[in-house]
Amino acid sequence: MLAAYSPLARGRVPRDRVLAHIGEEHGKTAGQVALRWLIEQPQVTAVPKASSHDRRVENFDVFDFQLTDSDRERIAALRKDRRTIDPSWAPDWES
Repeated sequence: MLAAYSPLARGRVPRDRVLAHIGEEHGKTAGQVALRWLIEQPQVTAVPKASSHDRRVENFDVFDFQLTDSDRERIAALRKDRRTIDPSWAPDWES
């Protein structure tokens, strides 16, 4: 099992235009789209941090919609070469 630590990328996900557009199509936020995509992945769990009670409620409100194949394709096309968390104990990912 893989834990998606900081799945909202410390606030960067809610500002992503692609995820926000997908969210608008489903009546959801960009963060909810990202969390939905993560929980659909096999052997993945998401561990989002929430700054308020409202955000915690929002994070759980991801089970009443489905991503389309088109949504998944757009998410798959997002850049994957950005690191938002790089703790001192992490491996040297650049090697």
